[in-house]
Amino acid sequence: MEIAHFLFGVFGNVTALFLFLAPTITFRRIIRSKSTELFSGIPYVMTMLNCLLSAWYGMPFVSKNNLLVSTINGTGAVIEMVYVLTFIIYATKKDRVKFIGLLTLVLTTFGGVAFVSLVLLHGKSREIFSGFAAAIFSIIMYGSPLSIMRTVIKTKSVEFMPFFLSLFVFLCGTSWFVFGLLGADLFVAVPNGVGCGLGALQLILYFIYRNNKGGEAKKSIPVHSMQMGIAKLHQQKKQLDADKVSSVNKVSPVDKV
Repeated sequence: MEIAHFLFGVFGNVTALFLFLAPTITFRRIIRSKSTELFSGIPYVMTMLNCLLSAWYGMPFVSKNNLLVSTINGTGAVIEMVYVLTFIIYATKKDRVKFIGLLTLVLTTFGGVAFVSLVLLHGKSREIFSGFAAAIFSIIMYGSPLSIMRTVIKTKSVEFMPFFLSLFVFLCGTSWFVFGLLGADLFVAVPNGVGCGLGALQLILYFIYRNNKGGEAKKSIPVHSMQMGIAKLHQQKKQLDADKVSSVNKVSPVDKV
């Protein structure tokens, strides 16, 4: 049982690493263009918070037999911090101020959780408190692709939902779900069970709509990227609406007469 527990933990580390590295494509684009364009940095800073909380929960003085949870989430926190700093550098001044405020809130939240669990709580109460905090934000992180799934159903196209990203969401969720079950740890099993289910739904949607090239989708929603739900779809739709209103208001002199 212990060997299986360890092996699923190692496999979870590998699949999670692929997930954390997936946005590098997006950030290469941001660096080349020296602009964050329509991308949102919120998922990265929230994923960083999830990684920090999960890494804290996996520490030996918080929970037992979860060191592999700490190793990958500690690595993930460093990777997400690089993404966050890159976003801050290339964001507009207005977005930069808002984003720094959000980052401050996230770091304060983690600091508060760490302080309360370390100073005010001990033993099982420390594990439960830290576990709840980590589980909640893990579910939020896994839930971020819901907007992508909604777009796939609406456009009947998987153009904006990369297959390998969906595959690794499923594999990562499954491996950590089994890891949590083998270790009798609901704080690991439950959120990753949610991730496993959502990953499976993404794969089902992919195979349903895989042959649709999405020609109509391109016309209706000009999305630049939807990795992990990072595109600002609502902003793009507003921009489309504004363009339509502008085109209507641009009446020729002949029409006015």
